[in-house]
Amino acid sequence: MTNAARPAGVGVLGGSGFYKLLDDVELVELSTPYGEPSDRIAIGTVAGRRVAFLPRHGSKHTIPPAAINYRANLWAFKELGVDRVIGPNAAGSLRANVKPGDFVVCDQFVDRTWGRADSFYMEGPRVAHVSAADPYCPQLRSLAVEIGRDQSIEMHDGGTVVVIQGPRFASRAESHWYGMQGWDVVNMTQYPEAMSGSWWRLCAATWISAIESSLSTTAPATGPRRWHRPPAPRLSASRIADTAGRAWPACAPQGMVSPP
Repeated sequence: MTNAARPAGVGVLGGSGFYKLLDDVELVELSTPYGEPSDRIAIGTVAGRRVAFLPRHGSKHTIPPAAINYRANLWAFKELGVDRVIGPNAAGSLRANVKPGDFVVCDQFVDRTWGRADSFYMEGPRVAHVSAADPYCPQLRSLAVEIGRDQSIEMHDGGTVVVIQGPRFASRAESHWYGMQGWDVVNMTQYPEAMSGSWWRLCAATWISAIESSLSTTAPATGPRRWHRPPAPRLSASRIADTAGRAWPACAPQGMVSPP
């Protein structure tokens, strides 16, 4: 850490299309016991509070979801004094009532990834466990919902994100199955990111912007389901970046960061 770096109480992880948050920043390079974070960390001031910003895919979006060093990112935040983590994400909707541009403030996740380092004690000799019963911070969740609605954003209070390995998107059959389980959105980065801060008692929340519908069936949930081809254009990385780039300005944490 540079000697000039001052602690930051709030950490923000940027997702697809969200690579810059703060102006007049101090850029900090950190090394951790788990390798290098995704990029240099930008530290600035919002509403009188020091805020650290890190794009999880790197500033040029060069790191795919399965290759993100989640442990290093959260360790770096911890070293900077962060105790509140805000992690907006892009996702596909699995619900007809969750439309592109809506925000889902998740309270649960389902992990469908594999091979990702998801513990700070994987190699031993210490054996440690952490609860995943309630992975998201209720305080930050309620603030996100309140502030989003104050800005006339369609906010869904609570929801389950199913986290897939990527980099490919889900097939129609997979999206159909995910929706049948009662899950709300599908994403590639919420695990192990959502849990990594829990090892250090960091209070974390995410709100997910629905970028595209991943629905693959029609008819009411209680009735027979029929396969159909959604009328919307096929999802692509460029469409994600375009929609996210328009949605993320609403994620700026001015309202989430109270004056000291």
